[in-house]
Amino acid sequence: MKIYTRTGDDGTTGLVGGSRALKSDPRIELLGDLDEVNSHLGVLRSLAIPARLDLLLGKVQSRIFETGSEVASVPEGRRGYEAALGTIIEDLEASIDDMEASLEPLRQFILPGGGPAGAQAHLARTVCRRAERSMVALAGSAQVRTDLLRFLNRLSDWLFVAARWLNRETGCEEVAWAKEENEP
Repeated sequence: MKIYTRTGDDGTTGLVGGSRALKSDPRIELLGDLDEVNSHLGVLRSLAIPARLDLLLGKVQSRIFETGSEVASVPEGRRGYEAALGTIIEDLEASIDDMEASLEPLRQFILPGGGPAGAQAHLARTVCRRAERSMVALAGSAQVRTDLLRFLNRLSDWLFVAARWLNRETGCEEVAWAKEENEP
């Protein structure tokens, strides 16, 4: 199978079931955002994170891929696909609770950054939030399962807590946002 098909040279791309959509379609925008967050998670996993986080992220990456397959399935297609999210939302919530138990409560806004893994988790979080916004936009014109929105929302929460936890584990202090005295 060749990687290039030339079928997208006209500005369209294929969807599950055989139909095509413009590459500027909100559904395709969301698919790109999901692909991007999944790639950022792959970078995060390459940074020697603890095994328990790596294991969960492996599951998350598979669920994101399946979410993309569901998004690419349109009602007018010859076949559809529904993501098997399983217990991933509950798994993310349990992991958040576990990590937060060892973190100081937030008392102020923090700036994204820290060590390589923490900073990458923050970056993945921002892309995940964009994917969530794209999914909400798509839901304005197409049916989107509520569980898919819940999954992305919980994942972005998890990435925020994971960034804090990874920074604490690696001895990187969080940088609090501070308003300059002369700012309004």
